[in-house]
Order: sequence, then structure tokens, then C-alpha cells
Amino acid sequence: CREVAQKGKAPPPPIKAFGGKRKVLVDFSSPNIAKEMHVGHLRSTIIGDTICRVLEYCGHDVHRINHVGDWGTQFGMLISHMEEAYPDFTSNPPNITDLTVFYKNAKKRFDDDEAFKKKSRETVVALQAGDPRCREIWALLCDISRKEFARVYKRLGVTLEEVGESHYNSMIPNAISLLEKAGLTTDSDGATTVFLEGHSFPLIVKKSDGGFGYDSTDIAAIHHRLKTLGVDWVVYVTDLGQAEHFHMCFEAAEKAGWTSSEGRLCHVGFGVVQGEDGKRFKTRSGETVRLVDLLDESVTRMEKSLKDRVAEGKCALSPDEVKSAAEKIGYGAVKYADLHQHPATNYKFSYDKMLSTSGNTAVYLLFAHARLASIVRKASAKGVDAKKAASNKMDLCAHPKERALAFELTQFSGVVASVAEEFLPVRVCDYLYKVSCKFTEFVTECKVLDDA
Repeated sequence: CREVAQKGKAPPPPIKAFGGKRKVLVDFSSPNIAKEMHVGHLRSTIIGDTICRVLEYCGHDVHRINHVGDWGTQFGMLISHMEEAYPDFTSNPPNITDLTVFYKNAKKRFDDDEAFKKKSRETVVALQAGDPRCREIWALLCDISRKEFARVYKRLGVTLEEVGESHYNSMIPNAISLLEKAGLTTDSDGATTVFLEGHSFPLIVKKSDGGFGYDSTDIAAIHHRLKTLGVDWVVYVTDLGQAEHFHMCFEAAEKAGWTSSEGRLCHVGFGVVQGEDGKRFKTRSGETVRLVDLLDESVTRMEKSLKDRVAEGKCALSPDEVKSAAEKIGYGAVKYADLHQHPATNYKFSYDKMLSTSGNTAVYLLFAHARLASIVRKASAKGVDAKKAASNKMDLCAHPKERALAFELTQFSGVVASVAEEFLPVRVCDYLYKVSCKFTEFVTECKVLDDA
């Protein structure tokens, strides 16, 4: 405790606790091109980013990978719709600000117009064959989407390296060949499949028409990550509905001899975000909630709350400070509301609960931090350096509440190590809440600054 007080921060667990520094690839977020990020992407993005932060803090070599959906049959209809809706797109690039509307318009034409459907299918073939015009439109759609994604990531303070599905397309034939050499494949009515014990359906690594799907891409990605990149641990953060798919890919990779004895292939599955009615979180019109709208609403509500506090004389923030604080607290509240749930559970999204100043919320933790920062500032104004004061030979645990706080602080390294091993950010939240509660009890019952 004295060391923490002197240095102002707790040290991470020793890297030897993990058997040495690991090269870790975390695959998370993964939105689809030409579709806006929605509330379903919230959990993967926030949980994945937190896992990365903990692993980085522990000293591991972490690769944050965004496996965006930038390849597949849907691009046939999107490219065809772009050509017809914006024929001069090369000289006059379209300003497509609402990707969802663009996607829906293309999908409607695909469903209603047989000629357009036929053209779209032909366009997919041309795209996969490397047709220059198709590739140009595809690149434009990817770029438009990429800019929209970047705005959301900037708000959330999340950084990723984009390595989309298309990156692995050329690697698929070799991965399938290796599975065949390992004796893992079966011909199923013209399709190349991998049957695994305990599963009622196979991985389809090549379709009967010679095409490739998600199974093909994910198998090629695992091989590339393990054998080419030399990654020790690969962590996938997706919804629980994809758990069996990934575990089957892991089993196939292990049977093919791609894994090492110290390597890890892990899937962190999460439940759905629900409305307060217990159903999937939707807008009043039944649409999926856009992530930007959810973030905006959280900030708007927090800004109103802060303005009310200013009007009541409970805080002295300027208008600019209110706006800045509302963003920090609003975004933090959204993150924490997700993280303090066990990832495998569904959780009910409630602005009122997440923005509450009491209970296990980001707002409560931030208020506790602000109170602590205020004490340090006041101490400095009195000529007291908190870190130097901790060097003095004094009893740091004279009061029961002080001992309780000190005990919680000593648990830090163990908590961080467990999160880095088991990829459960909820443990960090539980720990921070306990520390905040112990701190509040301590400063309530013990005199911290001598005002005499």
C-alpha cells in the first residue's frame, strides 16, 4: 500500500505470471461494410477494447484486429445499385451519409426485381474475378463505411487495425488443401466439409458451387494468424450465437496441427442488449438502434443533468466544461453499463440506471474519483505533496476503514491478472466499485486533511 501511495499507481502483475510476454490477437467489433454500426456492435467493441487494454497494461504484444465484413454476395447488389444510382461516381463521388438507407434500397431492388437480382449475381462473380470497375466501386463503399466507423471509434476512444474478410480470400485454397492433407475433409454432395465429433453439422469450407463462406474465411484467418503471424493467443469477441462456429474452427485447427501446446484459441461470447421490456433493444418503430444515436442520447441526458446541478448551485462548471464533462461521463456510462455485466448474460439497457449517481455505475465511480482528485488538490494548496507524505514513517492503517481500503488496494494485481487470463472485464468493474465504496467510507469517517 505504501508503494502504491508513493508512486501514485499500482504496478501490473509480473509478466512471468503469464509464462512470459505473449503475442495476442484480439478480433473484435467487426461491423459490416455499407451498414451502420448498431447497438449489436456495442458489446463486442467495448468488451474487446477493454480486454486489449488489460493485456497491454500487463505488457503483452497486443494486435487489435477489426475483421470487417467487406466481402461476400451482398456486394453484388451494392455495386450494381451504386452503378445505377450514381453513374458518375468516379467524377462526382456520392455523399452517402445514411448507409442503412443505401443498403435497404439495394436490398429492396434485389428482392423485387429479377433482372437486378441476376445482374447482382453476375457482379459478384466479376468482383471476385478482379474486375477493375467492380473493385473501384467496392473500394469506394469500403472507404465511405470506414469513415463512419472511425467517427464512432473516436467517440469511444477505441483503436483498431482493419483487416477485413477480403484479406483472407486468396489464402482460403491453401487452408483447405492443408485440411485435406490432414484427412479432415469430406465430400458432401460436391461441397468440401469438415465433420467434428459432438456437432450436428459440419464446417463447409467450400460450397458445392465452388464458392466460399464464413467457415472458409475463418479457417483461413486462423491458419494465417497462427502460422504466418505467429500469434500465441487468439481471442474472438462475438455474440454467443457464434460460439459453436468458432469452437468448431478451433477444433479443426487443432486437429490439423496448427496449434501449439502453449497457444490459446478463445471465444468470448456475449448476450444481447435488451430494452427495459426484456426484448431486443429497438427503436419505437421497431428498427435496430444505431450506435451513434445511443451515444448521443446518453450525452444529451447527462448534459441536462449537469446543467440542472449548475442551476442548483451543486457544481460550478462553465458551459464548455459541462459539454466536455457530459461527453466523458455519457460515453463512460454506456461502456461501464455493459462491462459490469457478465458478458455471457443479456442485459437491460436503461439510461436512468446507467446515469445514476448511486449504485454500481460509471457516474458513481467518476464522482468518487473527482472527490479524491479534489482532496489531492486541496492538499497541494496547503503545501502537502501526497506522494512524499506517503514516504513518511506513519501508520497507514490506523483506522478500520483505512485498513479495509488498504486491503482492497492490495488485490489489484491479482484482479488484473485474472482478467488477462480469463478475459472477463466484469472483474475489473467489480473491483473498482469495491475500491470506490471503501474510499467513500474512509473519507466519510476519517479526517484526511487537517483543517485545524
